[in-house]
Amino acid sequence: MKTKYFVQLVALSSLWGASFLFIRIASPVFGPNLLALLRVTMATLTLAVLMRFMRQPWAWQQWRTLALIGLLSVAAPFLLFAWAGLQLPAGYSALLNSTAVIFGMFASARMGEDRITAKKLLGCVCGFAGVALIVSLGPVEPSLRVVMAVLACVLASACYGFSTPFTKRAVGQMQPLQIAAGIHALSWLMLLPGAAYSLPQAHFSVPALLAVAVMGVVTSGLAYWAHLRIMQHVTPVAAMSPIFMVPVFGVLWGHLFLGEQLGHGLLLGGGLVLVASALITGFNPLQRWLNLIDATP
Repeated sequence: MKTKYFVQLVALSSLWGASFLFIRIASPVFGPNLLALLRVTMATLTLAVLMRFMRQPWAWQQWRTLALIGLLSVAAPFLLFAWAGLQLPAGYSALLNSTAVIFGMFASARMGEDRITAKKLLGCVCGFAGVALIVSLGPVEPSLRVVMAVLACVLASACYGFSTPFTKRAVGQMQPLQIAAGIHALSWLMLLPGAAYSLPQAHFSVPALLAVAVMGVVTSGLAYWAHLRIMQHVTPVAAMSPIFMVPVFGVLWGHLFLGEQLGHGLLLGGGLVLVASALITGFNPLQRWLNLIDATP
């Protein structure tokens, strides 16, 4: 992977890690249904303006593909993480998001774009062990609602993982901006009924509105577009590499701005989840330096 793409992926990771912070701020105010819709609304408007400015047509002839990717990578995860944000600290959700790599591996193998090995299966074991540690030993006391929120995060991560091979294929058929705008517009339609039902119970506040604006414009609209542009130049596995770094930023932002505790279970479980991601994808941050050492006469 070229350095410029790696730097861009790190920047995206910091933005997506911040999303969990904003979810914790906005979800108790708007409720999960309305929060997900408002986030997608802001993203769709932002991308529609870019489509108009860059004079790109909407790819409605590919609406089935866009609807599937939108459901898996936008509508379902946004709603599930918004609901989990009512129960879990931002760091929890960010760490659990790393399990997307596990599901992405199985999806890619099923579609013939990757293969399952013993090392990857070991990674799966480490990943689920890490999730168990986060739930049982983390600073949040386990309860039925906490367990349900954890399962919601894992399901959202599964949606992200399963969407990766479909998205990679779509990049070869459409422009990144067309994909980003299309999946958010169709996701808006999917989320509208639930948001309309929840609207009477919603409240509004300036911090929550600002959080939604940042999530919609920056971490959803612009970030999704940027990620799809990078996917044109890297493999599906490399495209998932931000998932390694999202938990680092998610835990950091939650600790700095929300005062979330860093319990031993959170650190140990999070470490296992990251190790699992590395085993599954073969990612080794030291490999480049080891290669340089080996090449030195």
